[in-house]
Amino acid sequence: MTEKPSETLEGGCACSAVRYEVIWPPDFALQCGCRKCQRASGGGHSSSFVVNEKALRISGELRFFEQPSDSGHPTRSGFCPTCGSPVMNLASRFPESRYLHAATLDDPARFAPSFVVFREQAPPWDLLDPELK
Repeated sequence: MTEKPSETLEGGCACSAVRYEVIWPPDFALQCGCRKCQRASGGGHSSSFVVNEKALRISGELRFFEQPSDSGHPTRSGFCPTCGSPVMNLASRFPESRYLHAATLDDPARFAPSFVVFREQAPPWDLLDPELK
């Protein structure tokens, strides 16, 4: 099996106080309709991609807010303390994974989700792609 060559993509918050470089492609990309993600995105779902902590280089300071996920496990939402942009989530169940918000990519068109989680919690006006698992 031939592996896809990797490249480096960049992203960050709205004010650029937090910037990152990430090795692309990600481990996986998803859309989540849980209430925590709705609140973080300000919409009906959030769009995130996941990389191993070793594939991410971040500069600037993130502030974190901890709360339980829908499964009851602690999660931490990282945001820029200057502009408030949500940038990254951490899940206690997967300590080496970094969940980055797709909208923080300098080129968000590179994001391509492969599945949806908590679809049933998304509001009826949020039209998630029915083709995604």
